[in-house]
Amino acid sequence: MLNAGNLQGKTAWVGGASQGIGRAVANALAAHGCRVISVARTEATLRTATDALNQRYPVTDGHAYVAVDTGDVFRLTQAVVPWVGKVDILVNNTGGAPAGLICEAGVSDFETAFMQHVLANVTLANAFWPGMKSQGFGRIINIVSTSVKSPIPYLGVSNTVRWAVAAWAKTLSYELAAFGITVNSVLPGSTDTDRIHELYAEMAEREGKTTAQVTAEQVGMIPAKRLAMPEEIADVVAFLASPQAAYVNGVALPVDGGKTRTL
Repeated sequence: MLNAGNLQGKTAWVGGASQGIGRAVANALAAHGCRVISVARTEATLRTATDALNQRYPVTDGHAYVAVDTGDVFRLTQAVVPWVGKVDILVNNTGGAPAGLICEAGVSDFETAFMQHVLANVTLANAFWPGMKSQGFGRIINIVSTSVKSPIPYLGVSNTVRWAVAAWAKTLSYELAAFGITVNSVLPGSTDTDRIHELYAEMAEREGKTTAQVTAEQVGMIPAKRLAMPEEIADVVAFLASPQAAYVNGVALPVDGGKTRTL
């Protein structure tokens, strides 16, 4: 059973924490006692999010970064780690690649997405797992997508890199388990964020429909008949980060209201 404060004394690094799922994760972990390092690419929205979080939980700090390459991510870890001392929980979370047909995507589209998702995650994990190993506790949690189970039309680049993240995470879970480190992936389905509404608007334009029509159609395909709330995804992350989830390792867990039809 999860209790408020069950992560007291732990430090969490949360990517994409300025909005949507990432912001909800930062709030959930802080509610359970974590010191939260909130990271995002847009300073203004990140500061708004961290200011609001600090009003409730005075255990947070925010860092804005522009990830042009993995060198930027590495330099950020080098600046933060000496200050915080350790990172116990790493939540990898990056916004999805632009929508479009995969046959029309260029090499640069894949390079950018691969850097932002796979290589950034690898860089962060490599920076933090040695410290996790030394203390016998660590959590690496990747926010991915249900496209890992079933590719989503018009999200070809995103489908590709999400699969790569899931495969990397599964492999890493074998290698780090003996040190008390778990590596898991959370696969959100359609979630009530700016991203999903942007995708619905793009879909409506392609199909000559209104956004309201597309939204109703898409939500109608979800057995739960509603979108997920970001907080529902965040609660799953909080469980996976907890001591109670010590034996949950290497999973890719859909949180999608039952929409994914694969086993």
